Amino acid sequence: MPLLVFSLMLVVFGLTTGEFVIAGILPDVARELSVSVPAAGLLVSAYALGMIVGGPVVTTLTARLPRRPLIAGLVATSVAGNAASALAPTYPVLLAARFVAGLVVATFFAVAISTAISTAPEGRQASTVARLTLGMNLGIVAGTPLGTFIGHNFGWRAIFAAVAVFSAAALVLVLRSVPDQPAPAVGSLVGELRVFAGRDVVLAIALTLAGNLGVVTVFSFLAPLATDVSGFSEGAVPVLLLVYGAGAVIGNFLGGWLADKALMPSLAGLLTVLAGVLAAGWVAGVHQVSAAVLWFVLGVLAFAIVPGMQTRVVATAQAAPTLAIAVNASGFQLAAAFAGWLGGRLIDGPGPRSIYPVAAVLTVVGLLVALYSLGRDRRPAAAPTPQEPAAHR
Repeated sequence: MPLLVFSLMLVVFGLTTGEFVIAGILPDVARELSVSVPAAGLLVSAYALGMIVGGPVVTTLTARLPRRPLIAGLVATSVAGNAASALAPTYPVLLAARFVAGLVVATFFAVAISTAISTAPEGRQASTVARLTLGMNLGIVAGTPLGTFIGHNFGWRAIFAAVAVFSAAALVLVLRSVPDQPAPAVGSLVGELRVFAGRDVVLAIALTLAGNLGVVTVFSFLAPLATDVSGFSEGAVPVLLLVYGAGAVIGNFLGGWLADKALMPSLAGLLTVLAGVLAAGWVAGVHQVSAAVLWFVLGVLAFAIVPGMQTRVVATAQAAPTLAIAVNASGFQLAAAFAGWLGGRLIDGPGPRSIYPVAAVLTVVGLLVALYSLGRDRRPAAAPTPQEPAAHR
């Protein structure tokens, strides 16, 4: 793996750990700050909202900045947000700190992915994205369980402090490997935004939002699902996160390989299987052994769809790929924000077990978007227009 991609992967690892570790420490945060678990779940929504707002806004405002100082500023802001999370004295302050921590992450992911893809050999774009997003997998397979263990034994504030320190250290390596180059040439703001007039671009972003919504809802409430539905102890939650993360590592590379072979057919097939597995959670989730297997398979499928979705956005938005990737990341976080709210309502209403079938239905919506996009790809080719660039078939 090139040093540049490796260093960017380390930052992704740190930021991902800070984002997803909240799933394992929700009960701890709720107890210390004297709020309900559904209210603590809104911390997921706050981080996601930061990414939703920051994705298009920060990317647009920083488009003309050189890459090295841009990356430094983005990561430093997220480090500050995680440090503030560790020191937050009250629930409202913690909500604000999580918003700040997420504000610049979509732009960082966009810059990192576009940089990685620009160095990839032809036909290997999805596999290169998979290498970068390995940091996301490792954030789940190693960072999140370790962070949950730290949170249970040393207090949840300790993990946010650790994330801030690690991300700052990884940034040093990034700054040594990123070339000191001027900002890439970009057009006017109106010209950049015109890329979203293309239907295929909009569909690609909609696919990310709808295709991830169900599984993100399940993951965001892993702790109550594990304890209240499957009957695990709180001490078993880090182990389940490790099981999920192990599946995620496998799924990441599997998804990259499949997307390089057949992008949209593989996405449609993976979403079909994901919907079926989520539906099976209604039965499998109540038994500990089958629940552990379920979480492994969900990890495989949840991350198998990531490289293909990112590559689809780049393929359909060649006129402004960085902005499109940032907006796509915002779309994913819009799903996460809604997941934090939806899961809380389901827990307060029919109970946590109901999250599984609802997640399956939501995934079917993503599947329908994928099938529609696949149908568009298989129509007789027409000359592309500036508003609707041709997509890689």
